[in-house]
Amino acid sequence: MDLQELRCGIDQIDSDILSLFMKRMELCKGVADYKKEHNMPVFQGGREQQVIDRIKALTGDADLEAGTAALFTTIMDISKILQNRKILADSPAYSYTVPDLKGARRIGAQGTTGANSETAARLIFGEKPIAFYKTFEDVFAAVQSGELDYGVLPVHNSTAGSVNSTYDLMAKYSVYTVREVCVEIRHCLAAREALPVSQVTTVYSHPQAISQCCDFLTANGLRTAEHGNTAMAAEMVAKAPAEERIAAICSVECAKRLGLNILAEDIADCSVNRTRFVCIARELQVAPESDAVSVMLKIPHTEGSLYRLLTKFYVNGMNLLRIESRPIKDGSFDVMFYLDFSGRPDDPSVKAVLNDLAENLEYFRFLGTFRSE
Repeated sequence: MDLQELRCGIDQIDSDILSLFMKRMELCKGVADYKKEHNMPVFQGGREQQVIDRIKALTGDADLEAGTAALFTTIMDISKILQNRKILADSPAYSYTVPDLKGARRIGAQGTTGANSETAARLIFGEKPIAFYKTFEDVFAAVQSGELDYGVLPVHNSTAGSVNSTYDLMAKYSVYTVREVCVEIRHCLAAREALPVSQVTTVYSHPQAISQCCDFLTANGLRTAEHGNTAMAAEMVAKAPAEERIAAICSVECAKRLGLNILAEDIADCSVNRTRFVCIARELQVAPESDAVSVMLKIPHTEGSLYRLLTKFYVNGMNLLRIESRPIKDGSFDVMFYLDFSGRPDDPSVKAVLNDLAENLEYFRFLGTFRSE
């Protein structure tokens, strides 16, 4: 047989497979109706394993057993997704309110005046008063306790990546994401005196800012030290004796506000340097313009578990906007995944996915919504 004949044969088999797949899905709809009528769960692990064991036994080729198991596992995952969607068609939507950003009175951010967190908060709340806290965790705790209506924190930088402490705190505190904004970051090196960069003894800043300016710092042989926030680092430099010859990485606006001398501007490794900030609240709030959902979950240590997770989003036509992982701080090597995907919690397919994840994973939490930038 020549190549064209082989391809024609494959096309015919693909058509047969598609026809059988459609018939299988029709039967699965009947299964969904039965489970809904008798209040049965969609996922039944014993039945799934029986199907996989039978398929492996029928394969007749040891080299293809893993492939046939993957094929039928995917088919069953698609079936479960469609069943969930059908069963949940009439289920109530998540209970939520609409964010009242204009009426907010108690807004918090980490750092001090001049910090990038303040810039992000201004994008959301305008000129409303902002309470500054020493640490990210202080902001989370204040939101969860009700001391703050909203808190604003960084989550991801286009150059240095995730702000890990924020993700870790999302796992620790019961809060929800209600808004996301991006801030253009322009770092400068600033000191009390107008001295040459080569004479600077130590550069202070937040670890993320130091990471974002690594090339400049390395090229100039500068020693660095971490500080809680870029603006707080600049404040410390402004108050330090001039003879210490220390400097800070901060924004140009912050340096000018504190009367510091700018030794070098635009020192970030990448000319386009942006940071995403999230606005968090104690209760679930969904803005009318929200089009993305955030979740946190843990998947089992089994073959194909991540692949099966991603299949749920693909089958439902949801675009994964971001996926992050962080180690669980319990002495194990387990990780927690953080995913952002397109959709709203009141969409039937999103409800089905959220229900699927909640039912079938060891740990799952819905983190909120926002409008994707």
